[in-house]
Amino acid sequence: MTMAKEKVLVITAHPDDVDFSCSGTMIIWSRSKEIYYAVCTSGDKGNHIGKTKKEIIKMREDEQREAAKIAGVKEVIFLREPDGELENTKRLREKIVKLIREVKPDILFTFDPSNNKFDQIYKYHPDHRAVGMAVYDSIYPAVGNKNFFPHHIISEGLKPHEVKEIYFYGSDYPNFWVDITKIIDKKIKTIMCHKSQFGNRKDIGEFVKSRHSEMAKKGDKKMQYAECFRKLEMPK
Repeated sequence: MTMAKEKVLVITAHPDDVDFSCSGTMIIWSRSKEIYYAVCTSGDKGNHIGKTKKEIIKMREDEQREAAKIAGVKEVIFLREPDGELENTKRLREKIVKLIREVKPDILFTFDPSNNKFDQIYKYHPDHRAVGMAVYDSIYPAVGNKNFFPHHIISEGLKPHEVKEIYFYGSDYPNFWVDITKIIDKKIKTIMCHKSQFGNRKDIGEFVKSRHSEMAKKGDKKMQYAECFRKLEMPK
């Protein structure tokens, strides 16, 4: 009897977030796990002079799908919330709870909601912070409790679901490292799919290698390149 593959759901704010944060891990894990990406916005407030909002949305979503294909991801889901305007509201949490109940992931990745250093700009984008908090608050106490959003159960047949592990990326306090040395070039390819954001940067490969070399140094000294996370196991 064939065992069902573990499911992994990555919830992020914008196209390209996942590729910078954890696409190396997803490339490796997709060999044995079923990977899903959920992107809360379509990144339509990026600087794209001369393009309409509709054109930007299509372009950025296509770029994310192309990157996901390289990583071996099964499906990319877009929630299409307003870019730059995400807030940890009941409405957003309900969307996330419904998503988790639909996908039924064993493992979930998202931004670390505990980050509070505010020591660099990009890491603390308000959308990133909102997603991290909304996902955390959706996992507990909502997603596994039938009393939260019971209409999911009554009208849509979606049962409460328990996530087994959470991995927070971009964390100030990592405790889990994944060796991505052998697939670092493939990770760079996923980032380069986002041509609308990085098409003019010839140094992106060097930047990615430098960044993940620094991450590796903080973990296992034998790794050349690594991605790091704060792993949180859910109580059984």
